[in-house]
Amino acid sequence: MRNKHPRESPPAADRTSRPGSIVPGSAAPSRDCALCPRLAAFREGQRNAHPAWFNAPVPPFGDDRAELLIVGLAPGLRGANRTGRPFTGDYAGVLLYGALRKFGFAEGVYDARPDDGLELRRARITNAVRCAPPENTPKPSEIATCRRFLTAEIAGMPRLHVILALGVIAHHTVLAALHPVADYSLSRTVVCMPFLRGCCLPTAIIALASTSRPESSACRCSNRYLSFSPGASTPLR
Repeated sequence: MRNKHPRESPPAADRTSRPGSIVPGSAAPSRDCALCPRLAAFREGQRNAHPAWFNAPVPPFGDDRAELLIVGLAPGLRGANRTGRPFTGDYAGVLLYGALRKFGFAEGVYDARPDDGLELRRARITNAVRCAPPENTPKPSEIATCRRFLTAEIAGMPRLHVILALGVIAHHTVLAALHPVADYSLSRTVVCMPFLRGCCLPTAIIALASTSRPESSACRCSNRYLSFSPGASTPLR
């Protein structure tokens, strides 16, 4: 099933969302989430400095029936925090979406903006921490607080087979988020970037060889796993 990101992101000036920290019935924080005071204060400062930016917890991109979930650390200040779509607006997006397009997980043109028409196929992208942190460095308490949203997101993905964690913090956050998921399936596999040397789960482990293009290697490995794992859909390539 294909999913297209909404053509228009919510206006930065729209502060009419329901107050509080969690939107009822969803796995996402509200626009004005106050669970992490430091991040909330930083976000408010960015709203004052850049009122045209998204400046809110960045929602996931992709269908909740996807088989591949990519988990990053947190929105980049001038990337996803500005545009409202994960890995959009900075160089990390050029690398990631380029690899996803190459291996069939995305189609369309990536133009570094949320209304560029890019579509994900069988994939979804999210972050361990939903708000942009100062100096791109969330505190351990903030990572732990925000983990509830990742746990709920994973639990709400019935076809999930592969989780690709981008970096050490995302890797450990994914492992912690999986623990409370009651219906965790042994067919799911956490795929880490090459420098992590694999994962410590009692499931099939995919260790990626060192490469100058780790994002491409990870996407290739995820593609092959989804192509040949039991119950997987028709191979993309």
